[in-house]
Amino acid sequence: MSEPIDPQPTRLDHAAILADYATNRQAAIDAIGVRGPLELDDSGQLSPSILAAYRTHGFYIFENVVSEEEVAELRAATEDVIDRAPTRPGSAVDSWGRPAIGRDHAINPFMLTSPMSDPWGGTTKLAGRHPTQMSQPVAEADAPDYIVHLIFGMCSLMPEALRLYGHPGLLATAASINGDDFVPYNDAIFVKKPGLGASVGWHQDGATHWDSPEWHRDIHGFNFQVQLFPTSAANALWVVPGSHSDGKADIKGMVAANQGSEMLPHAVPLVCKAGDVTIANRQIIHGSFANSSPDPRISITFGFHLRSSVLGVAGKLRLNASDTPDPVYDDERIRRRSAVVQLAIDARRRHFSSEEPFVYRPFMGREHEYPYAGDAITAVLANYPIHDLAI
Repeated sequence: MSEPIDPQPTRLDHAAILADYATNRQAAIDAIGVRGPLELDDSGQLSPSILAAYRTHGFYIFENVVSEEEVAELRAATEDVIDRAPTRPGSAVDSWGRPAIGRDHAINPFMLTSPMSDPWGGTTKLAGRHPTQMSQPVAEADAPDYIVHLIFGMCSLMPEALRLYGHPGLLATAASINGDDFVPYNDAIFVKKPGLGASVGWHQDGATHWDSPEWHRDIHGFNFQVQLFPTSAANALWVVPGSHSDGKADIKGMVAANQGSEMLPHAVPLVCKAGDVTIANRQIIHGSFANSSPDPRISITFGFHLRSSVLGVAGKLRLNASDTPDPVYDDERIRRRSAVVQLAIDARRRHFSSEEPFVYRPFMGREHEYPYAGDAITAVLANYPIHDLAI
């Protein structure tokens, strides 16, 4: 068991506690064997050994997936978007006094929160799936009132992110896990600035299918996270291996049994280099601590579902509780959201001309209808997050 943590430690105390916790947990993940290059077989499917490891443990770390050149492009684009974010909720201007980006979007691209806070833990937000709150270290005196925690709608904000969305190796992985007719979930960029980044309390992503008679370990899909900086145990995503196969977890009970400590005894950190990509089943127990470290983490996150998991289903995953009916995902909603994938494939093809593009089966023979050119770009990307398939 771990010792209970001060709910509001100093930044340095929080960093020291995390360092002690991480030492033996890093050894635990190294012993599992869930790290290596993204390997496809002759048929374009994910290597059977990698797929088996993912199925067993619920996650994998793909090494050196994104080139240094592309990482540099993504870093510059993401930092520019962060620089153009509003200074506080409701603000019309960025820190330079310019009009903040994204104010014309149907869904606000930025989630702002206070430094090193836990904005979801113990609340009803996101279907109440974060039942306990992480400790919230006290930020330094010169910290801003608000920081960017999440960025939504990356494909319309950054061409670089749209191109990443069309990465052939990652899309082949999605097809290997969820079938050739896989469909997208959503995308978001997690921002954890040094000494400022907020936490994400322990949770499982799925909110819709826990009581389904057809429940299985892949029914809520998976997420990729593309790392733009080297991550450490202090700022990385943490997971509880194998927990994706055990159904809905009693996370509050797990924390209580751990003497109230958020440092769960079986969790492991997904430590990465820049350009590495993690994949995590959305049912795995996972979370991240406030970033009390001196190192940044920016994770470009996007996920995919089985088509059967969303078609005809009313999604229940929302940022805020609501009395309005949940939307039922029909063929047209799925087509509109999936069109972003096809547009991304063409955008990537035009930028990385030496790379073999991925063939997205639901749009075979219709690729010409979704060129990365002219009005087609606006037709597909305008307010596309309102069509997210959130289960």
